[in-house]
Amino acid sequence: MPLPRRDQLAPRFVDRIRHLARPSWTRSVIVRRVASVVLVVTAVGVGMTGQADETDRAVVVAARELHPGVRLSAADVSVSRVPGALVPDGALRLSADGLGRTVVSHVRPGEILTDARVLSTRLPRQLTGRPTARLVPVRPADASVGSILREGDVVDVLSPDSVVLARGAIVALTAGVPPTSGPLSGAGSASAPILLAMDEQAAHRVAAVGLDSALALVLH
Repeated sequence: MPLPRRDQLAPRFVDRIRHLARPSWTRSVIVRRVASVVLVVTAVGVGMTGQADETDRAVVVAARELHPGVRLSAADVSVSRVPGALVPDGALRLSADGLGRTVVSHVRPGEILTDARVLSTRLPRQLTGRPTARLVPVRPADASVGSILREGDVVDVLSPDSVVLARGAIVALTAGVPPTSGPLSGAGSASAPILLAMDEQAAHRVAAVGLDSALALVLH
C-alpha cells in the first residue's frame, strides 16, 4: 500500500479558511480582550478631552446692563471663570482688555464680552466680512435718523447731490461717537455722527465728502 505524500497530508487552503471560520473559545477570548482594550483606550481619550474642555477659564463679563456708546469703566466689568467649552471666540480675558473701550451693542449683565461687542480694529471686518473694511463717522443730514438706526442696520450713503458714495454699509455705533473735525463739527452740525463700517474705497469717498457736508442715509 503506497504511503500518502507530504503535500497530501498538509491542510488545504480551503480547510484553513473553514477552520478559521469555526467558532473557537480561544479566538473568542482574544477578540473580547482586544475589544475591551480598545474600549478602555477610547474611554480614557474621551475623558481626557472632556476634562480639557471643562477646565475653567477667566473671562470678562458685564457687571451690569450696558448700552451702545458706553465707555467701559472698572464698574462696568468683572472677571469670572467659566468652563472652557463655553468660552466664545474673541472673548476678553483681562479687565484691562476692555477698560476705556466703547460698547457697540446692547450687553446684558453677566454676558461674556468679546471683541465683537466693543470698538476694535477687527470690528469692521467682523461686521462686513471684508478684510480691508474701515470705520467712518457720518453725520446724517436728517438729525432724526440717529434715533431710528440700530447697530447692525444696513444703509446706503448719498452725497448732497444724490451721488451714491457707499452701498451696504453696516451701522457699527449710533451713540457716543466723538465729534469729527470739519466745518460742520460746531454748533451748526446737522446731527451727531454715526459710525459705519464699509469697504476701504467707499470709506475714503465718504470721509472726503463728509468733511464739508452732512450725508443722506438710505435704509435697506
